[in-house]
Amino acid sequence: MEQPHALLVASPGLGHLIPILELGNGLSSVLNFRVTVLAVTSGSSSLAETEAIRAVVARGTCEVTELPSVDIDYFFEPDATVFTKIVEKMRATKPVVQDAIKLMTQKPTVMIVDFLGTGMMSIADDVGMAKYVYVASHAWFLAVLVYLPVLDKVVEGEYIDIKEPMKIPGCRPVGADDLMETMLDRSNRHYRECVRYGEEVPMSDGVLVNTWEELQGNTLAALMEDGELSRVMKVPVYAIGPIVRPNGATKKPNSIFEWLDKQRERSVLYVCLGSGGTLSLEQTIELACGLELSGQRFMWVLRRPTSYLRESSNDDDLVSVGLPEGFLDRTRGMGLVVTQWAPQVEILSHGSIGGFLSHCGWSSVLETLQENIVPIVAWPLYAEQWMNAAFLTEEIGVAIRTSELPSKRVISREEVASLVRKFMGEEDEEGRKVRAKAEEVRVSTERAWTQGGSSQSSLLEWAKRCCLLSFTNNTVSI
Repeated sequence: MEQPHALLVASPGLGHLIPILELGNGLSSVLNFRVTVLAVTSGSSSLAETEAIRAVVARGTCEVTELPSVDIDYFFEPDATVFTKIVEKMRATKPVVQDAIKLMTQKPTVMIVDFLGTGMMSIADDVGMAKYVYVASHAWFLAVLVYLPVLDKVVEGEYIDIKEPMKIPGCRPVGADDLMETMLDRSNRHYRECVRYGEEVPMSDGVLVNTWEELQGNTLAALMEDGELSRVMKVPVYAIGPIVRPNGATKKPNSIFEWLDKQRERSVLYVCLGSGGTLSLEQTIELACGLELSGQRFMWVLRRPTSYLRESSNDDDLVSVGLPEGFLDRTRGMGLVVTQWAPQVEILSHGSIGGFLSHCGWSSVLETLQENIVPIVAWPLYAEQWMNAAFLTEEIGVAIRTSELPSKRVISREEVASLVRKFMGEEDEEGRKVRAKAEEVRVSTERAWTQGGSSQSSLLEWAKRCCLLSFTNNTVSI
């Protein structure tokens, strides 16, 4: 039998690219699939995107092709959101994906898209491929996404005006503060796109989701076993997580690790709000002052504030990214601020890291839980990060969060300092509970991928089914 060939399509943005690359790595190394990744880029690749692709290619597990960027910038209004740009970019790139498939010497066995790429699934139908959606998030997010079309029919008015959380059958209820911002204005085209995604995901042959049975057994059961939600889902769900970037070798000498090597064990708070995690100038100043006020050691991967208008565009110039005057001098020896790409997995696994102030992107969360037993200070900014923060704090108990969403008001320096002290202090009871819970979750990640573990078994089940579907599709097409 010919080696199965998986075609993976990654939507624009680092947060979509990395999960697809790591899924491809897993399909190759665990299942011996041939894997081709088509990366839809937003233009010129960032350093982080380039590094992610380079690392996967160096492993020899995937063939990666960066698709030519389709220039549709003229189409957008000046205030167009990132979400709008990704949606339209994926639509415009569909013919490019079709052409790339025609040039392949070995026809793919299966196509896998992320949930923003469901519009590509008709390509698989045209050529007789099995088609799957990879949700690189947790099962609760998947449940809300596929149930959104139902809510759209039965709920009147705006979700944000509903006082009580909305019920999702068999799952944790979802409140307005948990929903993606693109779901909050039902008159907006963003919302209609989200409903469309919720309708299209069940049109696939199945869904792969980056979680595992022990973490979300009840939600997975609601999606898969006979009941209201499973009747909406319609297709099999395969929990195959956690799938994260491996801890790779970092080139030495490296100033980040030279600094970390000098710090005490579990004494450093790692602060990183993701590749797209930018704050306002006011919030940047408050966060900086809060870190200083806390008296705790920190390493901060800093992005230029959204509202900062200094003429300098050089992020290496730390003054140009909006830090308070004198901040670097006052925190010298206490903190390290970097403005370029940093190897997050390797940083999180370093023994000096004792906490993570995070935007709660799901990939970052999984890297934390798998690499180090550290508590998370949840600082969600956009997309499903609000939902992730609620899940981490209220459902599994491995994080604490700010009193209000950082996207809704400026978090004061006093609150920042209080949160940091609470979690970095060894004597804090809440911090000890969170560390203990994080250790439980870390152990469960190992069990999921041991021989016969839930995620390994789920992936093997998927492989058998998708190869059978491909054989059937090819037979029918002949």
